Amino acid sequence: MILADGVGSLTPFGSLVSDAQARVGRPATPGSVAGVARRTTRRVVRRSTIYVAALPAGCVQTSVNGTVVWSCGGTYYQPYGGRYVVVYIN
Repeated sequence: MILADGVGSLTPFGSLVSDAQARVGRPATPGSVAGVARRTTRRVVRRSTIYVAALPAGCVQTSVNGTVVWSCGGTYYQPYGGRYVVVYIN
């Protein structure tokens, strides 16, 4: 026996729930728990092409996701090859 679901399509008897179309919960969606966890742990330290030989006065050493950086008044530096490179933290 086949029943009509009221929208014009037919469903097999005993199946009263149609296929779900929502994609929330998949890892790549913004509303999923996996997506939120990935964005918070994927905080990236990106190097720029700006190098300095010495740090400005008043810098404080800190760690961002296990990476040692120097915070100097809102600008971050990372040691690199005997000098320091400006890094951006996203």
